[in-house]
Amino acid sequence: MSKIVVVGSSNTDMVVKSRTIPRPGETVIGGTFVSNAGGKGANQAVAAARLGGEVALVARVGDDMFGEQARAGFIKEGIDTTFVRTDSAAATGIALILVDDAAENLISVASGANENLSPSDVDDAEARAKLISTANMVVVQLETPMDTIVHTADLASQFGVPLILDPAPAPKTPLPEGLLAKISCIKPNETEASYLTGVSVSDFASAAQAANVLHDFGVENVLITLGKSGVLVSDARDSFVELPSIQVEAVDSTAAGDAFSGALAVALAEGKSLVEAAQFAIIAAGLSVTRLGAQQSMPMREEVLLYAKLHIKEGEK
Repeated sequence: MSKIVVVGSSNTDMVVKSRTIPRPGETVIGGTFVSNAGGKGANQAVAAARLGGEVALVARVGDDMFGEQARAGFIKEGIDTTFVRTDSAAATGIALILVDDAAENLISVASGANENLSPSDVDDAEARAKLISTANMVVVQLETPMDTIVHTADLASQFGVPLILDPAPAPKTPLPEGLLAKISCIKPNETEASYLTGVSVSDFASAAQAANVLHDFGVENVLITLGKSGVLVSDARDSFVELPSIQVEAVDSTAAGDAFSGALAVALAEGKSLVEAAQFAIIAAGLSVTRLGAQQSMPMREEVLLYAKLHIKEGEK
């Protein structure tokens, strides 16, 4: 079993699913409500754990009901919560999510305790448990302070541990100079890739241009997700593989990117090639959108392997 460390956010998602997402000033009646455990870091930790990884999470939650529920959920999933700190100065992060009948979503986040996740939290995990230096893979996102993300990347680089950056939410300002050179793998969607590179990404051709820019910044491996169109995979400048998405009936796309990142981490940590890992992640993400919710939508390893087996039998790649 491969050891994966996720440094990132933990939220509680408040989800309303209705026919349409309201426009400014509009009220849409008739939706259904559900409260789910979420947060990109926590989602990716759960995804990786369900897919076979030995996962430890470095995060902060509030001293409140939502924080207690989050911690209990992590323990149930088999995630090491030693370094999930309870922050008495801030509430657990909250995400308000609107989902329409086409499975499109709109999300607003109150970060709460996530804003207090600090470099010292990561240092403590390393000092007490050698968490970073003994990992097979480290995963970070952009829902926690940038200095913590940079420090985690510095440590991973120092110890020669590969690190995946899921650059979400989309960065509105340039990432700190030198950060991307310490990232072994980056996984943006079209919007995130556009912000990072200045290339307007809308298809495989423009994604290839953006991937080359990211390689020029120093990133070794680039995967750009293009929603229903699939994923562009690149392990070197001007070297591209286009992989299709799987065909499913989408219900909620909220955590599809997190399912992809968690699956990617597991597959790469197990020694799969970049393309093989991307194919594994595509199936995991595709299965996740067939269910409502974030963490509860993450598929089990057996589901992903069964889907792959059935479709290989049918001649699909």
